[in-house]
Amino acid sequence: MTEEYDKKTVAELKVLLKEQGLPVSGNKKDLIARLGKLSEDVSSDADIVEADITADQEATKKSEKAAESDEDFEDYDEEDWEEEVSELHVARQKPVLDDELRAALALRAAQKAKTPKFRRTEWYRYFRLARSGWRKPKGMDNKQRRNYRYRSSLVRVGHGKVATARGLHPSGFAEVMVQNVSDLNQIDAERQAARVGATVGGRKREMIHERADELGIRILNRRRSR
Repeated sequence: MTEEYDKKTVAELKVLLKEQGLPVSGNKKDLIARLGKLSEDVSSDADIVEADITADQEATKKSEKAAESDEDFEDYDEEDWEEEVSELHVARQKPVLDDELRAALALRAAQKAKTPKFRRTEWYRYFRLARSGWRKPKGMDNKQRRNYRYRSSLVRVGHGKVATARGLHPSGFAEVMVQNVSDLNQIDAERQAARVGATVGGRKREMIHERADELGIRILNRRRSR
């Protein structure tokens, strides 16, 4: 735009400034700078208007898509919905517990909330030690074995939980390791739950899941089928 203004005379530039209601004082460079600033403002306003228009168009498109999705949902049959839910949902059986065992589980949960986390020696120094479980500290100069205050807690007899609920799953089931389908026949569905072994393959695991559903046995480490 400034190149076009350079070709014009001072009189022509003043006429353009008068049409826009701008002052006409100064030399030719001042007049050209004043007109150039005006053109920049006009172009920025045009960009803002275009952005508003595009935003309105995107909003209308989104509203149209939402309306189409609502129509599709209205056409969706309730029977199809129930079929999909039945395929995804897996019933989680609950154990049959007496009042004494139920109270023991609640007491164990309350005690566990107050129990410190047991870390092995120098777990903060080596990543492989942080991932491993508890190990008894050994060594004559071991700070954790000598129970220094700045070291982590030691496993002691006093940290033991309620004997009635010892070894039970938080749900109240007694866990039984399962390696094949025949192992499910030895499980009491009311008081025991199955845990499939880590080395069991995918095909055998699906067979175990199907047989457990037939017998009403809960699987604690059930995986979603691919």
